[in-house]
Amino acid sequence: MQGEHQTRGGDQLGLRAYNKRMILNLIRQHGALPKAEIARLTGLSAQAVSVIVNALLKEKLVRKEKKVRGKVGQPHTPIALNANGVLSVGVKIGRRSLELMLVNFHGEAIDYKRFAYTAPRRKEVAGLLRRELSALLDGVEAALRERIIGVGVAMPGQISAWTDVMGLDPAELKDWDEADVTAEIREITGLPVDSYNDATAACAAEMVLGSALTFSSALYIYIGTFIGGGVVINGQLFEGAQRNAGAIGSMPVGAAKDGEEQLIRHASLFSLENKLRAEGIGDLGMVADLLRDPRATETFAAWRRNAAPPIAQAIAAALSVIDFEGVVIDAILHPPQLEALVAEIRAALDDFDLTGTSPITLRQGSIGPKARVSGAAILPLIRQFSPDQELLVKKVATAA
Repeated sequence: MQGEHQTRGGDQLGLRAYNKRMILNLIRQHGALPKAEIARLTGLSAQAVSVIVNALLKEKLVRKEKKVRGKVGQPHTPIALNANGVLSVGVKIGRRSLELMLVNFHGEAIDYKRFAYTAPRRKEVAGLLRRELSALLDGVEAALRERIIGVGVAMPGQISAWTDVMGLDPAELKDWDEADVTAEIREITGLPVDSYNDATAACAAEMVLGSALTFSSALYIYIGTFIGGGVVINGQLFEGAQRNAGAIGSMPVGAAKDGEEQLIRHASLFSLENKLRAEGIGDLGMVADLLRDPRATETFAAWRRNAAPPIAQAIAAALSVIDFEGVVIDAILHPPQLEALVAEIRAALDDFDLTGTSPITLRQGSIGPKARVSGAAILPLIRQFSPDQELLVKKVATAA
């Protein structure tokens, strides 16, 4: 096993860096572990593990927990991640809101802010982002501020698209096409910045922080203001050459004779939100909160009935292209609302002829409304501390 590490790591410095990332990733996945168990799971020698763990302790990336005294053998000291050893920032720029999140090494939120708006007009969002992101960072004590390693940004691939769905003139969002959001956030923060498709970031959050995506291959669907998705292949998040894999919202659905339209026009929550507002329910609150109003029950049920068949059709089409083990569906909805939607989609999927495709497990996602900003926040941590520099499913299983 060590030979594999040497091949991956290259020279001695590269090997040690790889092994450090491997140990950190192991502790992230399994929780606190004694050095002997780290050596057993990695295949590294006890001496090599001791040297690396001591270096990680010095860098304050890990910490020692209290000694554990068992009935047999010597007492051991578990090594755990130091929660504040590394911090990261997530920024989600959406069509209806800006979200900011500061997370620790475990991916736990230290601070979270959400700012709603009626439409993602470029100047308004840019000013809001500059003001509020600066305020978030200014609120972090100096010692922790130095531990922030980067910013992940989640936003739609084409935020200027589908303006008609939002009732906007195309010219109102055209200036997004020339915007360099990554450079702007780098200038605000002075930190490394990476950007991701927002649904891909949500998929990452489910993989690392959630409990539903445990398949080695999966289609992930996130239903927000618009609908999007992510793809997992061989246990890895697959972003695609242009980082837009899983753009399920662009999939044509419906019968040709009725005029095919993209899924985004049938299964996005924006139309539901507009309907609720027209009925006098809520203002700029999240759809999930608006749906708690008893008056919204019938409207939500009608939306589910209309949205479920085209989502099921898109799933059936995707299964004919990639042999997914499972499909995970999450949304900016609270768990009972999402459960009702997934049940409707499962029933609609039963109406399709899936002959020739493999059986799949359909699951409800576990992160919910904060999935996209959570994914954005943890991706810099994964990119820097994953041994393979890729996002992996934390636990591959096939149980339903």
